[in-house]
Amino acid sequence: MADKMPDGAPWNDDAPFPYPRFSLAERDRRWKAVRALMAARGVDVIVCPQNTGHSMDFQADTRYLTHCGGGGDADIAAVFPIEGAVTAIATSANPRWTLRVQDWTADVREARRNYGKVIVERIREMGLKKPRIGIAGLGEIGGTRSFEGLIIHGTFKQIREAFPDSDIVDVTDLMAAVRDVKSDEEVACLTRAVEIIEKAYVAETEAARAGANDWEVWAATQYALLRNGSEAPIHCNWISGRNSVRTLTRPTFRTLERGDLIINELEACWIGYQAQGVQPVFVEEASEVHKELIKVQREVFNAVAEVIRPGTTLAEIDEAANAAVARAAPNSGPAAGAVAKLTMHGKGAGDDGPIITGASREKRHMDYELKANMTFIFKPSANTADGNSLCTWGDTVVITDKGAKRLGKRPHDLCVS
Repeated sequence: MADKMPDGAPWNDDAPFPYPRFSLAERDRRWKAVRALMAARGVDVIVCPQNTGHSMDFQADTRYLTHCGGGGDADIAAVFPIEGAVTAIATSANPRWTLRVQDWTADVREARRNYGKVIVERIREMGLKKPRIGIAGLGEIGGTRSFEGLIIHGTFKQIREAFPDSDIVDVTDLMAAVRDVKSDEEVACLTRAVEIIEKAYVAETEAARAGANDWEVWAATQYALLRNGSEAPIHCNWISGRNSVRTLTRPTFRTLERGDLIINELEACWIGYQAQGVQPVFVEEASEVHKELIKVQREVFNAVAEVIRPGTTLAEIDEAANAAVARAAPNSGPAAGAVAKLTMHGKGAGDDGPIITGASREKRHMDYELKANMTFIFKPSANTADGNSLCTWGDTVVITDKGAKRLGKRPHDLCVS
C-alpha cells in the first residue's frame, strides 16, 4: 500500500480509498427525486436487485441510489425506503463497500450470496404490516435492454413469501424517469469517459498496421481505455476485414492487411457512467466508397443533431434522418443513392433509454419526448444503395435547446493508420 494519499498527505489505514466520487449534494438530489415519485405512487420501499449483466448495465439502479459499485463481480442489491436509512447489500461487503470506498450509504450489509434473506430482513425493520414494495426490474415493465426483468427468481420468491399480502409493483419506469435527465455531475462523468475513448482510438489507429494481429490491436485499444481510467468490464464489439459491416463480440486472430477496415463500438466507464464512440479505422489506406460515405454520414449527423432538442420524439428524429440523407446523397459515384439508418439510445449509468435502431422501434420509445440534459450515443449510418457498404460514426451527445452537443472533440472523419 502506498504511504501517501493522492494529495500528498500521509496514508493511514482508516483513510478513504482514492476513488472518484459524486458529491453528497448529488446524492441528496437523487434521493429527493426518487422519493417524490414514490410518494406519488404510494410506494413504501424500492428494491434494486443484484445483477451485473450486460457489461454492468443491469446494476445501474443500485449504484445510482447507493454509490456502491464498480468491478465486474460487484453484485449489490439496494433497499431504498421512502424515509430512513438506505441499505446496500453485498457479498464481501466489508471492506469493499464501506465508507472508505463511498460516502453515501452507511448501512452496508453482508449478503453471503443470499440477497433475498437480507432484503426481507431490512424491509421488516420498517415495521409496516403491508408495505407496498417496488422492484426495479420486476419484468412487468421492460427496460431498454432488459425485457424480461432483472431480479433473480430466488430473490423474488423470498420477498413474495415474506410479504404475501403486500402489493409488489414494477418501478422500472420510475427509476428510468429520474435517471433519464442527467445532472451537471453526470454529464461531466460522461465527458471524462469520452476523453478516455478518444485516447483509445489514437492507440487503435497507431497499432493497426498491415501485418499486425487483430487481437493485439484490440488489446492495445483496451489497454488505452484502462490505462486512462476506465472501469471494467466495458462493452466493446469489434471486427476487421476488407469491408466490415457488422461487429462481432471480440476480435479474431487474423493478420491485418492494407486496406482493411476495423469497426467497433468503444465504451469507457467513469464512476459507473458509460459513454460510447464509433469510429471507422482503416489500415494504411481507406476505400473510395467509404471516403464518399463519410461525407454523406457527416452531413446527416450534423443536420439531425440540430433537430435533437427538448420536446422532439425519436419518430421525428428518424424522419429528419431520412430527409437529411435524401439531400446529402450524391447522384453519381460510389455513394450515389445512399440511405441512412438512425441508431440512437440513452447512455449513462446503464440500460438507459429511449432507443431506436434498425430493429428496435417500439412505440413507447418512438413516441418518447426528449428532455434537456438527456444523454445519448448518436450514431447514424450511411449505407450504399445496394447495402454492401456501411459507414457509421458516432459520439455521445447531450441534449440542449440548440440541439445535440457532442461531448467528444475528435475530428468527424475516417481514421487511417
